[in-house]
Amino acid sequence: MVSSLSEWFWNERLWFPEGLGWADLEDKDGRVYAKASDLWVVLPIALAFLVIRQIFEGLVATPLAAVMGVKEKVRLIVSHNPTLESFYCNTTKNPSQSSIDSLCKQTGCSERQVQRWFRRRRNQDRPSLLKKFKEASWRFTFYLLAFIAGLAALIDKPWLYDFKEMWQGFPILTLLPSQYWYYMIELGFYVSLIFSVASDVKRKDFKEQMVHHMATIFLISFSWCVNYIRAGTLIMLLHDSSDYLLEVQPITGELGHQHNMIIISLP
Repeated sequence: MVSSLSEWFWNERLWFPEGLGWADLEDKDGRVYAKASDLWVVLPIALAFLVIRQIFEGLVATPLAAVMGVKEKVRLIVSHNPTLESFYCNTTKNPSQSSIDSLCKQTGCSERQVQRWFRRRRNQDRPSLLKKFKEASWRFTFYLLAFIAGLAALIDKPWLYDFKEMWQGFPILTLLPSQYWYYMIELGFYVSLIFSVASDVKRKDFKEQMVHHMATIFLISFSWCVNYIRAGTLIMLLHDSSDYLLEVQPITGELGHQHNMIIISLP
């Protein structure tokens, strides 16, 4: 069944004009085409991004945060309580009134003490302002540089200005070095986001974000395999042109919030 489904999915009639197929994408006469085997290079690139990110956050983002006035809030550490900690980790972070009453009996604490313990424990788990700033700074820097690099790679290409040129001669479109690296670096970055998700700030739209990353990886990989290179580079350039602007909002938003808190606290 899997074999039949794969054969149907990769049928030449679905992805190529009549009379052309996979055999036409074999390297010959000095012309090089995209191949699925090229995608293996994405893994070392993704690992390299993870290393570069750690260096960037330590040597660039952290000093930049200090210059921009990003400060950590002092958070109270809760006293160690095995019963409350077990309930917090295994049941819920927001206990109901009946659960609080039960916990009071088990621990000998008052209702107010249990409520305060859970409130402080939740605060401990909230990501720090500095962590948010470093993550947003890293993504902002990548998307901005990727946009600049993509624009430099496509600025002299006719399909940037005339979309009809995007499919001119398809699928016999030879692969350019700039297209190869643009694809591999973009794909490597998104794969690195999958690797780093465990340590990143977990947002409310975590599941949607994971689906987005997986869909992006699939679409970039698929467009590579069927030689939709010109269309793929244009779409990536379009996304990069807006993604770096979207990453500015968390940075400025957190700074604005911190600034407002300072003003409110002034006599």
